[in-house]
Amino acid sequence: MSTSNTSVARADVIDAQPQESLIRRFFVSRRGDAPFKLILIHAFLILYCIISIYPALRVVSVSLRPGDRLLSTSLAIIPPDASLESYVALFTEKDFLVWLWNSLIITVTVSFVGVALSATSGYAFSRWKFPGRNAGLIFLLTTQMIPAGMLMIPLFILMVSLKFTNTYYGVLFAYSVTAVPFSIWILKGYYDTIPPDLEEAAMVDGASRLGAFTRVILPLSTPSLAIVYLFNFMSAWNEFIMARVLLKDSERITWPIGLFNLIKDFDAEWGVYAASAVLITIPVVILFLFSSKWLISGLTLGSVKG
Repeated sequence: MSTSNTSVARADVIDAQPQESLIRRFFVSRRGDAPFKLILIHAFLILYCIISIYPALRVVSVSLRPGDRLLSTSLAIIPPDASLESYVALFTEKDFLVWLWNSLIITVTVSFVGVALSATSGYAFSRWKFPGRNAGLIFLLTTQMIPAGMLMIPLFILMVSLKFTNTYYGVLFAYSVTAVPFSIWILKGYYDTIPPDLEEAAMVDGASRLGAFTRVILPLSTPSLAIVYLFNFMSAWNEFIMARVLLKDSERITWPIGLFNLIKDFDAEWGVYAASAVLITIPVVILFLFSSKWLISGLTLGSVKG
């Protein structure tokens, strides 16, 4: 009985070996991934890209339709009667350039201020042991758990007390308060990976603490600074609630408020809305293309020998 069971088990193993070799032939090769596996991976990536890009292409299609037509029976990205009248109306009948300029001023300023404050604060939390250090880090992390809507009322009361309502200063202050704590945590964690020996070597050569920070630490932390700048930029560029509450003057509103005003109670300028949505993506795309070379890690590997 045992002999028969052993023979059956051996037969199962022999039958399984061709199947296993066939699977390996399709998915594994001696020099890397098999062609069939590569085809599956690329097919999945192409399908994912199509699914991600298709909604954006439909927005472009809506911006090219004349007469503010939102729905259409045609699936063509470029409609047969494509027109640029929505783009023309956006620049001639609307204050789109004013909205875009206001957003750029606020966003760029918030990004630079956020990077400057978080770079110095993160360095202090990383290198110095002072009373309240751990409590301060926990407090900064706790502030990120509070929804932005809950901060709207106290920030509005503070802006009214400082007379910063309907000004750029109020929006800059509000955006910095919400973006800087998380940026400090990002840079603090990156500074912890940089060996202190580099700063000590620079100070032995005669550099001050500030000189070692600006000449050694900041160049090495370029990837993290780029990430922090992009985080602050995107947070301020897409923000709507704070700007809606603090900015009332039509000459100071940002593009999210301008686009919101295009939607009326019983009507909406869908063509102009879609055209503006297409144009506001251009600065973000340019920023990502320009800073992509810095969005890497591991620049400090091999900095210290031994």
